[in-house]
Amino acid sequence: MIYLNDELVPKNKALISVFDHGFLYGDGIYETLRAYNGVVFRFDEHLERLFRSAFMISLTIPKTSEEIKQAVYETMKANRQEDAVIRISISRGAGPIGLDPDLCPKPTFVIMSGEFKEYPKQYYQKGIKIAIVNTRRNFKDALNPQIKSLNFLNNILAKIEAKDRGAYEAVMMNYREYVAEGTISNIFFVKDKALCTPAVDVGILDGITRRIIIDAAKEAGIDVKEGRFRKEDLYNAQEVFISNTTMEVMPVGEIDDIKIGTKPGRITKALHSAYKKKVAEYIRQCRLHIK
Repeated sequence: MIYLNDELVPKNKALISVFDHGFLYGDGIYETLRAYNGVVFRFDEHLERLFRSAFMISLTIPKTSEEIKQAVYETMKANRQEDAVIRISISRGAGPIGLDPDLCPKPTFVIMSGEFKEYPKQYYQKGIKIAIVNTRRNFKDALNPQIKSLNFLNNILAKIEAKDRGAYEAVMMNYREYVAEGTISNIFFVKDKALCTPAVDVGILDGITRRIIIDAAKEAGIDVKEGRFRKEDLYNAQEVFISNTTMEVMPVGEIDDIKIGTKPGRITKALHSAYKKKVAEYIRQCRLHIK
């Protein structure tokens, strides 16, 4: 079942107009969330970012935060899902051809939920391969990365490059040759016992999972450096991992045919464990609140 605008409909009837500006121009926003044991993790933070993205493109979300929460849980319930990946998409809506947002009188609101499928265990045991690609991250003053936009062509071109090189994920540099982020992930590396990650002003999305990892590292007494790094910093790192809502903390074993390590490093494993504990505590607190 798909939640479309104001109702749940079977997926074969979840249809939008060919004149929808999300389809025509990629004019819209989205959020991806993960539910554990029936609880959507960090729901408020995701909704805060969704509304921030909407504000940044002058899009009015047709529901309140509480109404969105209710709709998401209704969708999960209709699909009988406890562990799920949820995507909320809001486009400008249907209207005549043209770029003027005022052509669209009503946004299109969609919630899709699917059963979460575990990543292969070998990814976490041996690490994945990533590639630093030639496709540059969009210049932040042209398309602000803090907007989670439906326009994903920049990321898709990078993904094509990575696949052509046999890599699972691409890492994009910014226009000044500083490491930015992956197509769907933030990147971290460990050097001289410090956890390093590109600063937001390099031109990246300040991921919710990214922020949780940084907080967990600081709580564990690990030195954290948010800054500007070159690809050589990744090549020479002791540990590398990427992160997002669904993969959590994913170890990297190889970058551009350079071996980083055959097994996840000590800090990578510790931070993944800390992340799991934060998920468990969040679920526990939510259930106590419900009771």
